[in-house]
Amino acid sequence: MKQTTQVPYIVADRVCKSFGTHQVLREVSTQFNTGEVTVIIGASGSGKSTLLRAINRLEPHDSGTITIDGVPVTDDPKTLQLQRSEVGMVFQQFNLFGHLSVLDNITLAPRRIRRTPRAQANAEAMVLLRRVGLQEHAHKYPWQLSGGQQQRVAIARALAMQPKVMLFDEPTSALDPEMVQEVLDVMRELARGGMTMIVVTHEMGFAREVSDRVLFFDQGRIAHDAPPASFFDNPGNDRIRAFIGRMGA
Repeated sequence: MKQTTQVPYIVADRVCKSFGTHQVLREVSTQFNTGEVTVIIGASGSGKSTLLRAINRLEPHDSGTITIDGVPVTDDPKTLQLQRSEVGMVFQQFNLFGHLSVLDNITLAPRRIRRTPRAQANAEAMVLLRRVGLQEHAHKYPWQLSGGQQQRVAIARALAMQPKVMLFDEPTSALDPEMVQEVLDVMRELARGGMTMIVVTHEMGFAREVSDRVLFFDQGRIAHDAPPASFFDNPGNDRIRAFIGRMGA
């Protein structure tokens, strides 16, 4: 496991969120350090994805605070646009623009938001496509690609904004089993390169191998926070042990 300097980049302090009468985040407090890979696991509906979406303000939290690099996450358009450009996000569904080529999907945000000239954006996109093994597919359209290839394009698109942290919300759960590995391989390479990553996943092998820490969510709370070796080899309680057993880890 790589050594990380303990510099908190994202800090959540007593974050709460409800949908109607259902409280999905209950006073969640944690921090995510620069250069660290955190994997968040737990049952469906335990609050994992809601926390990720709250970090990017896709789901405004009700109370508590979230800060990114010391700046609170709010609806202020000036700070929010900067925060979203520094926090890349990859979703279950690839959300690629079907009418744009792979290359144009990747260059759209840098050109529009960072005002990167087209030639520069194209050159940088080709570097990213090589990185995810898809340089031969630059001029294809999303519908011409497999699910695994589309998700790798989505990762390249998020990287095009040169984010300081990457959020992954179950990035392999919509894929056929044979395509999961190619996406996890790209994520492994990012982790080896020192990218700060927060990953919601059911891929226990990835959590064991790549993460610096594992958070276990249970009914809207962080029930356990530990390095992967101790998390998997000495589960904190019976609920965690049962969950790991169900996941076949």
